[in-house]
Amino acid sequence: MSELPQVAEAIDLDSPSLYLNRELSLLQFQYRVLDEAKDETNPLLERAKFLSIVGSNLEEFFMVRVGGLRMQRDAGVSELSPDGLTPARQLAEIRKVAQRLMDECESTWFNSLQPGLRNEGIHIQNYTELSPKQRENVNDYFDEVIYPVLTPLAYDPGHPFPHISNLSLNLAVLVQGKDGQKRFARVKVPPSLPQLVPVKRSSGGNRKNGTSPRRHYFVWLDQLIQANLASLFPGMEVLESHAFHITRNSDTEIQELEAPDLLDVIEESVRKRRFGAVTRLMIHRNMTPEAKKILVENLKVDPNDIYALAGPLALSSLMELTRVDRYDLKDRPFLAYVPPVLRSGEAEDDEYIFHAIRQGNIMLHHPYDSFSPVVEFLRAAARDPNVLAIKQTLYRVGKNSPVVRTLLEASREYGKQVAVLVELKARFDEESNIGWARALEQEGVHVTYGLLGLKTHSKIALVVRREGDHIRRYIHMSTGNYNHVTANLYEDIGMFTCDEEIGADASDLFNYLTGYASRDQYRKLLVAPINLRQRFEQLIQQEIDHQKAGRGGYLLFKMNSLVDKLMVRRLYEASQAGVKIDMIVRGMCTLRPGIPGVSENIRVISIVGRFLEHSRIYYFRNGGNEIVLMGSADLMTRNLNQRVEVLYPIEDPAMIRHVRDDVLETYLADNLKARIMLPDGSYCRPVPSAAQPPVNVQEASIPRRRTLTD
Repeated sequence: MSELPQVAEAIDLDSPSLYLNRELSLLQFQYRVLDEAKDETNPLLERAKFLSIVGSNLEEFFMVRVGGLRMQRDAGVSELSPDGLTPARQLAEIRKVAQRLMDECESTWFNSLQPGLRNEGIHIQNYTELSPKQRENVNDYFDEVIYPVLTPLAYDPGHPFPHISNLSLNLAVLVQGKDGQKRFARVKVPPSLPQLVPVKRSSGGNRKNGTSPRRHYFVWLDQLIQANLASLFPGMEVLESHAFHITRNSDTEIQELEAPDLLDVIEESVRKRRFGAVTRLMIHRNMTPEAKKILVENLKVDPNDIYALAGPLALSSLMELTRVDRYDLKDRPFLAYVPPVLRSGEAEDDEYIFHAIRQGNIMLHHPYDSFSPVVEFLRAAARDPNVLAIKQTLYRVGKNSPVVRTLLEASREYGKQVAVLVELKARFDEESNIGWARALEQEGVHVTYGLLGLKTHSKIALVVRREGDHIRRYIHMSTGNYNHVTANLYEDIGMFTCDEEIGADASDLFNYLTGYASRDQYRKLLVAPINLRQRFEQLIQQEIDHQKAGRGGYLLFKMNSLVDKLMVRRLYEASQAGVKIDMIVRGMCTLRPGIPGVSENIRVISIVGRFLEHSRIYYFRNGGNEIVLMGSADLMTRNLNQRVEVLYPIEDPAMIRHVRDDVLETYLADNLKARIMLPDGSYCRPVPSAAQPPVNVQEASIPRRRTLTD
């Protein structure tokens, strides 16, 4: 990591030496994920899953972060990052760290995971290792299933070099005809087929008689295709073939101000992504100079963007191993909890959930608490004749979304007024969101796409209900998306409320999102880019004032990323004033903790575990009058300045105590999955004393929900 700053008597808090590079910090996060793949206390198939996550995270990193930096470099941008690096220098540093990371991933696979899987009866074999009978089995599969899908594309004076799609695994093939002439062809490895081909039909699943085999055998799809290339080039000699994998720049800029129809523009930007410049070319180490030269020249690849590896090149494909029916090698399952107050005694009782919310605010901590009450809240709103309107923001909802289906039903079947903001600019979810937006519009739902220049990242649903002569507003707010799949995988916190002031704020927010109404202030909600940054600065300053007055300033923040320079500077100022600060930051963190005279009062930990830590929680001691805020916003410049974000207050004293003592303090006590950040940006494991019990916050949270709520 980077060198430590030299602390002088007069400390310049804007000095680049006090800030870590955000891109290198993001790569450090991948090392922590890789650490979970190496950790032998994790179940074996979960370790393979972590390795696949590193692979998919790196794909996105090269598509977006490296892609953006390359465009800056090529445009001659000379602006320095907060840590004092030009785009070109950042790319050079990324190259060094990324190569080491990929080498470590490769070593982890070949030296640890693959042998460990083999010892447990899960064999990932090379084609050359297969027995004659096994080869016969997979070759039959090639003939029946794979061969019809393949399309070899020639490259010669009569055929232009074929387009190589983003994130595709391919074979570079050199063949020779009877005329002695060498020719090049590309064969795309079909992404629609399993990349790990079962050698036996029962591998990964069950036998025909329903029993589960103890041993499973797989071969890589690209190797199977390589072994059968002769059938694709009859009459020609296959001289050599080599796998390669490319990543393209997907950091497309959308000119919203010039867009007559944002939906059409987003669709076009998604199409353009297919043709972005290559930001990473992964090749096998044994690729010949001749084949490499053809790829480099035609793909216009910078030599610094080439990574030579032994394989597997598409690490993300290892996620397929999670389908293997070996539950003894996976995390123990658990049943997500539904608090008693949200359980209906009557199957058709739609009133119960509104009654429950009227009794007091209700908090759900996913995935330990079920996501089903959120869907039921919307279903009840759709069916209830007293409900007049439903309004909701949608960022990432995924496929087959029960949330969207419920909104469609509310409009189509029950004639409800439904207004939905669908964020079309949610990166890599654009196509899914475009599809949902069109489906909603066709059913008469009022659909908007957000505000010019801003992404709507907030997670909020508003139900307007007639009760007697008055209306009451019911609100659900969350730190996570309305996605029923990720709700089982991501750690998030949501809350139901019918607080009048929050309800009024929610109405104002939706008027801001769908119309031209704009407010400078909200009653209780913090809304970016309107008042969130300003309020945060006030609250941090307030903590400084408490410290100076002898009331013990204290901040405890949990978030995904901390990269906004101004916020980091404010935290440095608080630390200098003596405020104790605990930071739980999962991913990027550009703040350096533990620097004398600057940040010696700041502790930063990161937790990577079974579930993706996704909640954002901000605790201010406030001289004993505690303030707790939750919501969608990280402390990143984009969240504070370029997105519509919402933080909501937790005001119930029992809830505050629960969040402080049972949630946040347990995170700080974690000594199994936590990693402590050092001043140079690296991380180390905590060293618990003999008196400290082992604590894994995620595992501890599974049974806790039952004891706290019941």
